[in-house]
Amino acid sequence: MNLKEIQNLIKFVAKSGASEVKLEMDDVKITIRTGSAGDKTQVQQLTLPMSVPQAQIPQPTAAVEAVEPTTAETSADDSQYITIKSPIIGTFYRRPSPDKPIFAEVGQSIAEGDVLCIIEAMKLFNEIESEISGKIVKILVDDASPVEFDQPLFLVDPS
Repeated sequence: MNLKEIQNLIKFVAKSGASEVKLEMDDVKITIRTGSAGDKTQVQQLTLPMSVPQAQIPQPTAAVEAVEPTTAETSADDSQYITIKSPIIGTFYRRPSPDKPIFAEVGQSIAEGDVLCIIEAMKLFNEIESEISGKIVKILVDDASPVEFDQPLFLVDPS
């Protein structure tokens, strides 16, 4: 496992809401524990074989803190917007392929039927179309990250 894979695993565990995940492979043993309130994620243990050069061993950080605004602020600000949610479980992509332009940007006006993103599920790429017209205010999911059914993806100002 390389450092990027470990970081992606930490992000995935933090988003999943699991309190503890243990991963053991031939050369790596990782335990990831999240705080009870979901506010901290810690890499507890990382063991690699002695044959790996010291320069390649990733140093775990003490804590990765998720900074979330208070719910009173976000609910007051977001109440005027319409939320576009994921219709399926899969991986969220903002563009059709790495060399193509992004489907939708913050501040862009969209019309009903415009493709906003792609969600890959079981090797099928599903285009997610807008059901409303308006202006994209916020994109709530990072590119190439896993999404759940009914997870908010975009905030749209219908005015």
